[in-house]
Amino acid sequence: MIRIGCLAGVLLLAGSVARAQDVPGIELCTHESRMDRRTGCLQSNVDYLQKLITKNAADTQQKLNSAASEISALKAAVANLQTSIARLQASVDKLQAAAKKPDAPASKPDAK
Repeated sequence: MIRIGCLAGVLLLAGSVARAQDVPGIELCTHESRMDRRTGCLQSNVDYLQKLITKNAADTQQKLNSAASEISALKAAVANLQTSIARLQASVDKLQAAAKKPDAPASKPDAK
């Protein structure tokens, strides 16, 4: 029973090692002794790096576009608020001017 468990563990470990070779990434090409295999390894590294650069550039451009649209929306909101403040200030100025005007003299009561 214990041997079956150990054998299953070894098979799982061996399976994970075999799958790790299919994961794209940078490989150490200096271990290859044949020139054609070393060249293929280096080309694989170059292809991986080009894909990574392209992906990162696309992600960055998407973030920049998102930030630009957010900035535009915020600029519009600020302009809207500035307009509202200008209108409110004009109303306050009118009210203050009306308060400063002397009222029409009250009619004097008739003295008899």
